[in-house]
Amino acid sequence: MNLDEQIYEYSLHIDDLLKDKSTTEELKKRIVDSLFVSYGARNADAVQISKRALLPSSGKIDAPIYYDQRKASVDVATYINGSMTRYLDYNDTYLSKEALHPSDNVPPLLSYGYSSNVSGMHVLKALATAYQVVGALADAYSIRDRGWDHVTYISISSAAGLGVLNHFDKSRFINTLNLALNNNISMRQTRAGELSMWKGCTAANASRNSVFASLLANEGFTGPSPIFEGEMGFFKQVTGNIKVDLEKNRIVRTMIKNFPVEYHAMSAIESALWIKNQLNGEEISKIHVDTFSVAHRIIVKDPEKLRPKTKETADHSLPYMIAYTLVYGEPNTSSFEPKYLNDPSILKLIDSMDFEVTKEYDEMYPEYLPVKISVKTKAGEQQKEVTVPKGHFKNPYDWRDLENKGHRLIKDPERVKRLVELGKNFDRSSTRDLLEAVNFE
Repeated sequence: MNLDEQIYEYSLHIDDLLKDKSTTEELKKRIVDSLFVSYGARNADAVQISKRALLPSSGKIDAPIYYDQRKASVDVATYINGSMTRYLDYNDTYLSKEALHPSDNVPPLLSYGYSSNVSGMHVLKALATAYQVVGALADAYSIRDRGWDHVTYISISSAAGLGVLNHFDKSRFINTLNLALNNNISMRQTRAGELSMWKGCTAANASRNSVFASLLANEGFTGPSPIFEGEMGFFKQVTGNIKVDLEKNRIVRTMIKNFPVEYHAMSAIESALWIKNQLNGEEISKIHVDTFSVAHRIIVKDPEKLRPKTKETADHSLPYMIAYTLVYGEPNTSSFEPKYLNDPSILKLIDSMDFEVTKEYDEMYPEYLPVKISVKTKAGEQQKEVTVPKGHFKNPYDWRDLENKGHRLIKDPERVKRLVELGKNFDRSSTRDLLEAVNFE
C-alpha cells in the first residue's frame, strides 16, 4: 500500500486514538497554547507586513484573522494566523530524527473549520490526524540532513488534517496530499546563517498551500501521483525509501514551550536561571556548556549565533540565550530587541563561552533534553544540569501552567480565562465559538 493510502486508511480510524481522554485533553491544550502565542505575535513586523501585503482579501469562503476584526479568504487567513502562531518560536515542539512544531497544523484547521462551521470535536479529529502524521514523518527521517526544511512535513500533515475536516473520500483526500506536497518542498536555507522573517512564516505558507490544495481537490482537481513512491516522487527526491509507522501515539509526546526560544535551548534556560540565582552578582569569567549534537548543529555552530543581528537569529542562538538569562533572567517576548542584541554585558559573556558535544548527551536525546552549564567566577564555580525542562512530555504542562503562560502573554485576565474555558470544552462546542472569543473586543 502506498503511503498516501496508508495515511487515508489511518485517518478513518482516528476516533480510536481519541478514546483516550488524556490524548484529547493534550490536543485541546495545544490549541489554546497556539492562540496565546499568536496574541503575543500579533504586532510583530512580519505579521504587520503580511497584513499590509495581503489585506483586504475575500474568497469563496472566508475566515477571521486572529485578534483582528477582519476576515480574509481562508488560505490568506491561514497564512496570517499561522505566522502569528509560529513567529515567536513559542508554540509546541516534537523532537525526533526531525524536530518540528506540530501546532503549525492548528491555524489551517481552525480557519477552515470556522469557514465550514464544523464542531470542535471534528477539528480535534482532524488535528489528531495531522499530529500523528507529522510525528510519524519526524520519527522516520531527518530531511534537514539533506538540506530540506521540516515544514515540508507540515505540508503533508496539514493536508491530511484538511482531508479529515472536509470528510473527503479517498480520491479527494489523496489528491489534497498530492497537490499540497508536490510544489511545497522547502529548503533548509530558511534556518541557516543569519535568519530572516521567513523563518517564522514558512510553516504558515506550507499550511496555506495545503488549504489551497484542499479547495482544488474538493472540486475534483487531481495532482501528481503517486506523490511518495513515484519515479520522481518524494522518496526519490527528498528522503529515500522510508517506512512510516502511524500507530504510535505522538500527541502525548509533544511539548509545550515554557520560554519563547528554540526548544533545544529550554533546559539551558532553566540551568542558567538556577545559576544566576546562586551568583549574587559575582562577575563571570568563564562559561562551559555540555550539550548534544542536534542542539549544537541548530543553535550553536553558525558564526552568526555569536553576534545575532535579528530576533530570528537570537532566539536560535544558544550563546545569546544563555548570556541573556545570566544577565537579565527569564527570557520573554521582548528579549530580542536591538538594545539587548547589542548589549556589551551580553556580548562579553558570549565571548567567554565554549561548547562541548558529549557522547552521553547524544545518547540521551531525544528522549531527554540534556545540558550542563558550568560558570566560573572569582568566588568559585557554579554548575547545573537539566535533562527534563518544564513542558517536556516527562514534565508536562497542566491547565494551570497553560493559564499562567497565557497571563504572561495577554494582559487581560478575562480573555485568558475565556480562552482556557472554551479550550477545555472545545469537544462540546464549535469552532466559531472559539474564534469569536479570540476576536471579542
